Amino acid sequence: MSNHSAPLLSREQLDPMDQVLNQNSLTSSRKRRLRRCRSAPRGDCMHNNDEDVKTDEPPPHRSIVPMFRDLNPNLREVIMFFALYLTIGTLCFYLVRNQVSGHKTNGVLDAVYFCVVTMTTVGYGDLVPSSSTSRLLACAFVFSGMVLVGHLLSRAADYLVERQETLLAKAFDLRKTVGPTEILKELHTKLRHKCYVTFLVLVVLVLVGTTFLVMFEKMPVIEAFYCVCSTVTTLGYGDRSFNSGTGRLFAVFWILTSTMCLAQFLLYVAELNAETKQRELVKWVLTRRITNNDLEAADLDGDGVIVAAEFILYKLKEMGKIDEEDIDGILQEFEELDYDDSGTLTNSDLILAQTTS
Repeated sequence: MSNHSAPLLSREQLDPMDQVLNQNSLTSSRKRRLRRCRSAPRGDCMHNNDEDVKTDEPPPHRSIVPMFRDLNPNLREVIMFFALYLTIGTLCFYLVRNQVSGHKTNGVLDAVYFCVVTMTTVGYGDLVPSSSTSRLLACAFVFSGMVLVGHLLSRAADYLVERQETLLAKAFDLRKTVGPTEILKELHTKLRHKCYVTFLVLVVLVLVGTTFLVMFEKMPVIEAFYCVCSTVTTLGYGDRSFNSGTGRLFAVFWILTSTMCLAQFLLYVAELNAETKQRELVKWVLTRRITNNDLEAADLDGDGVIVAAEFILYKLKEMGKIDEEDIDGILQEFEELDYDDSGTLTNSDLILAQTTS
């Protein structure tokens, strides 16, 4: 019996298997590299001296006020601007209270009431500036109030964009475990219920405002409802308003709450429409099959082979994340860094590009 046993497979059989294993190892290595390079760290989140801090996540913002720590940064910023506007406006209109004509109750209360009515553009006309100083001050606070409203609307637009991006990202994340039908069910949030709840709160506010005007301002029901509707929609005809001290104290909180509730309801309606369109886009992306025309469009170098970078670039363009202008800018930056024109970037390229710039 020989000391050396015969090999189980011949050399001719082992060579093809080695090639397959090497190819699988190369493919797996490429996939790991692509998964590892998910995104570059944000420029405003880089920390030079702290290696333990994650560079792909912004440092948490800790508010001094405990109740503001869990608030969305956009909402926190709006609240701060609103509080600053209301404080400065109340102080200014209190100092010129003798230069404002109309039915007055209490100096501080009238100043807050006039500031709220001005900011919300209700403008009843029961308190009006009667001097050049008070009129210029009112003009300044009218425009600053409109700027605050515009800032609020821009934050609302950012909120809609973030919702759409979260919806699409969640769809691709859920695609790993469930099908398109389950994804669409998962993505259908409680937004419709939010619309119903906000509308119900708005109806309650209208009923509360109407009841208050009937009981404390002694208005007929129709006139009270008319005053409430003109206030909530910021029409403010001025023929009906809050005249008593109790009424104006109630109006300070009720006007802000009711007008913001109406704005929130309109925001939810707009978000519902945007989400409906976004769900249609998600459904189209998830159910659409890649065709030969797509492969030809994704083949940037025209070699008949689609590499991972070309496919990712094509899908990003398809989803509207980038466009040709973005690609041209990135390619221009790459060409500037590619000092030796080799088509690749190395440490020597970066050093030479930095020393010659």
